[in-house]
Amino acid sequence: MALNIVCFPNCLNMNILGEILRGGADKVLEAGAVIVGGHTVQDDEPKYGLSVTGIVHPDKVLKNYGSETGDILILTKPIGLGIINTAIKAKIASKEAYEKAVKVMAYLNKYAGEIITDYNITSCTDITGFSLIGHAYEMAEPSKKTFRIFKDAIPFIKEAKEYASMGLIPAGCYENKRYLEGKYLLNNVESWMEDILFDPQTSGGLLISCKEKDYIDILTRLEKLEVESAVIGRVEDFNDAYIVVE
Repeated sequence: MALNIVCFPNCLNMNILGEILRGGADKVLEAGAVIVGGHTVQDDEPKYGLSVTGIVHPDKVLKNYGSETGDILILTKPIGLGIINTAIKAKIASKEAYEKAVKVMAYLNKYAGEIITDYNITSCTDITGFSLIGHAYEMAEPSKKTFRIFKDAIPFIKEAKEYASMGLIPAGCYENKRYLEGKYLLNNVESWMEDILFDPQTSGGLLISCKEKDYIDILTRLEKLEVESAVIGRVEDFNDAYIVVE
């Protein structure tokens, strides 16, 4: 079940709030849950979110640690959403970039989740505010492994490259870099790609660590979904840094 958490300015038409709540209700229903109430606060900037409570069968818990040497890393959504959203706020983003970002953010991880639970997933997390590198570290550090990530394999919204090159970088990107200093190595990574790697995501995809024998089947099924998935790296014995991007 879910509770609406809403901040809304009194200068905007209440019909806008109605559409926001309708969109949230539609997605909660799609996820198989229900909205049972909520809270509203007057604020200068519209904000909307959900407080969600649920239960999970103990045999279906996916932990964010436990990756093993030889595992394959799969990402189930393209990144770059924070940069695109920053460009939207600056009124610079193209219509195409806007529509791509909305599609990715509105697409539930439910569908990838339903696929991967058929396999031996050694660890998994969702990519949100701490960026791809931050959440990869979240998995690698307790697993005591190195995640080797291949920069050319990472899916991202293509307009994010242009906007990152223009300096349209969310503040969270710099915070992520500072927090993770000393935990990663970047080999021949261009500055715009570095910004995408540390870009905080809103409703990002899943980062999955799976057995090598399963990754082709998993990826084949994921490719039938409406957003891009890709193999982005592999798990190795710990060597120098928890995250290596090359």
